[in-house]
Amino acid sequence: MHIAKKHVKSATNHLLRSCAPSSKAERIFCDWMWWILQGLPFSHLVRVMDCYLHEGIKVFYRVAMAILNLFYKYSSNQNSEWMKEIVNHGYDAALLKFCRQIPVSPRKVLRAAFGIRALSTAYIQRVFLKTEMTLKSQQNIMGSQRQLTRSRSSENLPTSQSQADISMMSHTLTIRELFTLWSWLPERITMYQPVLLYTTEEHGCSLTTFYVFGAYCSTRWQERNVKDERGNRMAYFGTGETFLFSLYPERNKYPWVGIQENSVNHSAELFMAADSKMITIGGGEGQAIWMDENIRLGKTDHCLTFNNPPLCSGRDFEIRVLEVYGFGGV
Repeated sequence: MHIAKKHVKSATNHLLRSCAPSSKAERIFCDWMWWILQGLPFSHLVRVMDCYLHEGIKVFYRVAMAILNLFYKYSSNQNSEWMKEIVNHGYDAALLKFCRQIPVSPRKVLRAAFGIRALSTAYIQRVFLKTEMTLKSQQNIMGSQRQLTRSRSSENLPTSQSQADISMMSHTLTIRELFTLWSWLPERITMYQPVLLYTTEEHGCSLTTFYVFGAYCSTRWQERNVKDERGNRMAYFGTGETFLFSLYPERNKYPWVGIQENSVNHSAELFMAADSKMITIGGGEGQAIWMDENIRLGKTDHCLTFNNPPLCSGRDFEIRVLEVYGFGGV
């Protein structure tokens, strides 16, 4: 619905007005894929599938919005045949009937679909993730201390063996702090066991080995080399599941600001960046965490992506130990 509101606003508002309460409209949007796969005549569906195989999932989003827009144009007149269908049988039934009897050619449907601008796969993924994160976090964010309640089963805890291994190997995490971090992780990650992958005490200080600090990073660092649709290397990458944390002297979690805000600027979507000289987590008017290539020196500032305070009082810091944890089986 969020994507439709942005790209076919008038058609979406028409649907919302015709489907009060809004929960009914949401159910109709949940079936948007069936407008295409079940509703369209075979001649139209073949052309759509051809484009889908060439360009991917965003074609379905384009076609669904084109259908919604065409239906709006044919039904917005109060005396139209399709408005009568809405009144007599409901919006969802009328829309599906419109798809089956669509009064325009496959070429016109695709022309309307590809006339929708600024709809990239990356944008769709951001909206999808933001929606998912919003739904998951509605009951998790509490109070001024940003503490999270635990909404998952207590059975998904690190095994006693994992706890023992971390106690013996870690120079920073106590069991209590491990459980604190565990409660902040995405629920799907807690099905796996934590493994200490990297520590400067054993592996030495070089970013060519591996690096992360003070954050849960939901994207592999190898993606720093991935190029966008124009062939350019992305300066920043990552998703809204990324978050910052502090454990001592205060324990706080700093999630992505987009979880609670309806819309955010690009400067609040700067999650992760890295090259051979540095690593950065969080951006926008400052870098939440920055480390040099020797994993010796760093700095921390407020940033728009996480709306965090500097994570240490002096802002500049020297790194004594860096530990990286992964999850076996992910």
